[in-house]
Amino acid sequence: MGARKGIQYLQDLDNKPRELWLGGNKITRDISKHPQFRAVAKSIAHLYDMQNDSGLVEEMTYISPTSGERVGLSFLQPKTMEDLIKRRVMMKHWADYSGGMLGRTPDYLNSDLMAMASAWEFFNRKDQHFGDNLRKYYEYVRENDLCLTHTLIHPQANRAVGPSKQSDPFLAARVVEKNDQGIMIRGARMLATLPLADEILVFPSTVIRGTQDDMPYAFAFGIPCSTKGLKFICREPFAEESHFDHPLASRFDEQDAVVIFADVLVPWDRVFLLEDVEGANTLQEATSGIVFMTQQVIVKNIAKTEFVLGVTSLIADTIGITEFQHVQEKIAKIIIILESMKSFLRASEADAQMNQWGILTPDFKPLNVARNLYPRLFPQFRTIIQQLSASGMMALPSEEDMKNSEIRPSIDAYYQAKNTNSEERIRLFHLAWDIAGSSFGSRQELYERFFFGDPVRMAGALYNWYDKEPYKQRIREFLHQEEE
Repeated sequence: MGARKGIQYLQDLDNKPRELWLGGNKITRDISKHPQFRAVAKSIAHLYDMQNDSGLVEEMTYISPTSGERVGLSFLQPKTMEDLIKRRVMMKHWADYSGGMLGRTPDYLNSDLMAMASAWEFFNRKDQHFGDNLRKYYEYVRENDLCLTHTLIHPQANRAVGPSKQSDPFLAARVVEKNDQGIMIRGARMLATLPLADEILVFPSTVIRGTQDDMPYAFAFGIPCSTKGLKFICREPFAEESHFDHPLASRFDEQDAVVIFADVLVPWDRVFLLEDVEGANTLQEATSGIVFMTQQVIVKNIAKTEFVLGVTSLIADTIGITEFQHVQEKIAKIIIILESMKSFLRASEADAQMNQWGILTPDFKPLNVARNLYPRLFPQFRTIIQQLSASGMMALPSEEDMKNSEIRPSIDAYYQAKNTNSEERIRLFHLAWDIAGSSFGSRQELYERFFFGDPVRMAGALYNWYDKEPYKQRIREFLHQEEE
């Protein structure tokens, strides 16, 4: 099929039944028409339409090596610097559409799947069929331009012990049995963002202990979200109807869900890893999957930071506070973060090298630092918006107020700003509220704080991974230099 259109995504979403639970109600069909899902479904459909835009098609797609049709560029296995740049440009187009507010656009997991498919031999550790399964799955997803979500974290029950030591050994998703058809999975995983995807990748948890009891929790597979026994329990939605009152929440509430596996049968040809603790714990680093996922995330973070810079700069200009030094200092902080993220990304590309699987891979060091830094910085954006906007972000008429002819003259008179009229000022401050004050904005902050996991554990992992020996040796040599 090649790069699909938005209408095809929506039709597949409506015609392939799945089990979504929202507010106590089970939703199985016509999901793109549901009041709480239709906005984000339309936004994802727009991403697919961008691939078919005559002005963007060259920057969004490439020729498939198997079908000869145009497919999404996020599937491209880079061999040259030009390939890496093409991937970055494509991902930036998608990130700019939502101002970086969609964290699970399809290119995120496409990038991971691309990297894993290039390292398909890694998956043959326990079974010679698993590597072929992964490679064929990548081609299937690429040629049909499917949208993927994923889940890898065990339920947040008793974090003091592993999954096998919980009060119920089937609390965390695990293998129940193996038979001629495949493996049976029972239990739960969190957190699957964008349950409106076509398929779900189920990866190993971050760290699995090497005991025999932990073996049933070490697996990786990919199945349709419509698979029998698969249930998605969605959080309270933040979606809103009015673009005027909630310009972000009305478009980009991508949803998050806990995934329940009620004895889900995973066919053997969809299994990529099974009862392989070492493979589970090293999968992402060994295949460079984490590198390409992080590259996509930093592109998204750049788009998000640019969006926030635009909002804060326009607020300052609109209400005439650009000459105050504390305002300049706050906005300069955003500029510093933006240019830092750009530098990390470009440095990773400049120092890219071929990995053992023959894929030109960005240098992970600057990307790893960037993914550790951004969760600590993004919350400051919301604080800056609150400080610059102050009460102006709270005292806002609604879209309905703007339509009321009786009160509208008063709104036009008393909500004007130094450099714009009342309506434009109100629109801008509704946008500021959606980032810095609304439930949607709070979710964005929590999402960024824990995008790759607990920041403390992330820092510890960076500390242990980073090669510090050359710098220690330099100091040893300095300490023993003879004075001239």
